[in-house]
Amino acid sequence: MATEHTTDTTALITGATAGIGHEFAVQLASRGHDLVLVARDTARLDEVAAALRAAHGVEVEVITADLVERDQLALVEARLTDPARPIDLLVNNAGFGLKKRFLDNPIEAENAMLDVLVTAVLRLTHAALGPMTERGRGGIINVSSVAAFLPRGTYAATKAWVNSFTEWAANEYRAQGVTVMALCPGFTKTEFHERMEVAKGTSFMWLDVEFLVEKALSDFDKGRIYSIPGAQYKTVVALTRLVPNKALQALQGIGRK
Repeated sequence: MATEHTTDTTALITGATAGIGHEFAVQLASRGHDLVLVARDTARLDEVAAALRAAHGVEVEVITADLVERDQLALVEARLTDPARPIDLLVNNAGFGLKKRFLDNPIEAENAMLDVLVTAVLRLTHAALGPMTERGRGGIINVSSVAAFLPRGTYAATKAWVNSFTEWAANEYRAQGVTVMALCPGFTKTEFHERMEVAKGTSFMWLDVEFLVEKALSDFDKGRIYSIPGAQYKTVVALTRLVPNKALQALQGIGRK
């Protein structure tokens, strides 16, 4: 049975059919938010949308888009700027990682990761901020990573950009009514690592996705610029400020077993 629809706000989530993005969809729908779900797989989008409608009684729109492709990314930008159907919350969640070292990856794969983790975040945030600042309200959650604080190759470098960009935007647009936050997960039990052919771990370093998103939304509600769920990851981030980068590189496998 569907739960009661209690809000008139709409959230757009990229990478919404699996992992952190899907859990954002579930928890936001449970709060009564209407949703716009963005992903590459139309069949899976339709399946997730139908389940959310049935469970929570919310409106769910789907957009099939591969954010590597600029014309498909433009479809999402257009939806964010549609004055007749305002978006109140943007969750820039879509992403992937590369298992191999930098020189072992084709440059096309590295560039595609840059397109999704940086270019898409840049363009979609730009599209969302215009209408939000005009209305004097809105929010953006950029899914980053604890890796942003560690010297871990190009993935970490893209997430370091996300953190820097988010912190600047949060301070720049807060006075105009827009809350911008970077969510920095550590290892989380989702499909993300499976797609990289990295097995899910069982140690205390691995977080449940339900806890992760619940904590993220709580931090967002409090207006925080960063959300780093889990005491273990708060400790990791604190240590990065004290330990030289060369020493941190030796810790790259932390939590994988």
